[in-house]
Amino acid sequence: MRKFILILFLSVSIISCTKNNTFIIEKGKVGNFTAQNKAEDIKTIFAKDSIVENVNTNKSITNNSFLNSDEDEYLIYEKDGKHLLTIVPQVSNDSVSKIKYVEINSPKYKTKKGLSLNSSFKDIKANYQINKIETTLFNVTLFIDELNATIALDKKEIGVTSFREKEVSENQIPDHAKIKFFTIWFN
Repeated sequence: MRKFILILFLSVSIISCTKNNTFIIEKGKVGNFTAQNKAEDIKTIFAKDSIVENVNTNKSITNNSFLNSDEDEYLIYEKDGKHLLTIVPQVSNDSVSKIKYVEINSPKYKTKKGLSLNSSFKDIKANYQINKIETTLFNVTLFIDELNATIALDKKEIGVTSFREKEVSENQIPDHAKIKFFTIWFN
């Protein structure tokens, strides 16, 4: 009887640990998806979810539209239609390509320190060192080396109305500024 209880306890512990890791973000890892995975692993790892493949089929140099991306994208949705992740391989049209980055699209995904899409700038700076700040046309991008992540904040959230790429410092960003994009880089 004692052996049975011990085996039951270990089984429940293993299952609960596996379940808890489903939505954890770490350096080189988003849920059950890691930097070691390849594009071909997406369908297996996310078999219970819906996958929309936006695979680049036009490699033509004559395509002049700047809106067309030359990257493949795999959009992962829960069965109820909620967008979870966007996964982009390093090489288009290559099933054995490693992954370039994973964009977090759901607040279900959190770091061990609780950072998610629902977090604010205050949460970021309280838990992580901001290694670099870059300003783009519409966003301010924070580089977090500890996670190998970039976090974009909308300039409107910060109170910057200029479309020019004016530098923004950490002390100019209000604590309440919300995360717009959260990306984990696998390279």
